Amino acid sequence: MKLGLEGISPLVQAGLRSVIAVPLLLLWCRWRGVAVFLRDGSLGPGALSGLLFAAEFWALYEALALTTAARSTVLLYMAPFWAVVGAHLFVPGDKLTARKVAGLTLAFAGLVTAFADRLGAPVDASLLGDLLSLLAGIFWGATIVAIKATRLTRIAPERTLLYQLAASALLLPLGFALRERGVFAPDALVWGALLFQAVGVAFISYAAWFWLVARHKASALAPFLFLTPVFAAVAGALVLGEAITWPLLLSLGLIGAGIWVVNRA
Repeated sequence: MKLGLEGISPLVQAGLRSVIAVPLLLLWCRWRGVAVFLRDGSLGPGALSGLLFAAEFWALYEALALTTAARSTVLLYMAPFWAVVGAHLFVPGDKLTARKVAGLTLAFAGLVTAFADRLGAPVDASLLGDLLSLLAGIFWGATIVAIKATRLTRIAPERTLLYQLAASALLLPLGFALRERGVFAPDALVWGALLFQAVGVAFISYAAWFWLVARHKASALAPFLFLTPVFAAVAGALVLGEAITWPLLLSLGLIGAGIWVVNRA
């Protein structure tokens, strides 16, 4: 995403990503025999899920224009923290327990640690990027709650993903309406970054994730999510030359440990 921003403005890139992924997902549904267009009362919750998904990626793309990929990803992956809090409020039978509170405390300590090196520093664009990354995580957590609290849990996961991608595709015309630059440096690296996001992430990895969720316990899968910020920190250092600081590593460890405690069987 950050490499793509070198040649495509944020909202336009976010919209293009989904515009490319939607027809691929429709072909996948046809091949798998998943009925897509059904009148089952899921349109309202699906639209809500889609709007939250679109808001998440609006915030994340804007954040990546201002802060590092490593910091942005670590803060984004506070999402399970917000999801657990939201589930306590809105999902029957998913209340906070002493173990969950302990895990959330660890995760919150990680959040505070992530901002430790900002103490005393002037307010600048990178701080705004960090806050947008945190906001993206809140939207992601809210999306999880919206799915768990509505009939979306009873429909094919591919349809939920389709609601989300369709709504986020609307970021493309929004970007043009707001007079973003659009595609301003269309070189091979920029197009490659966009295709990786659309085909590799928005289609293949999301479809694979939903396939896994349908067949395995969420508590068994959740710890693997915390490999993503690790990969982001390493890739940010190797590809983008970003610095990996001790507060960031400590924050990553605390957040990962906290969410592992929350999801531990």
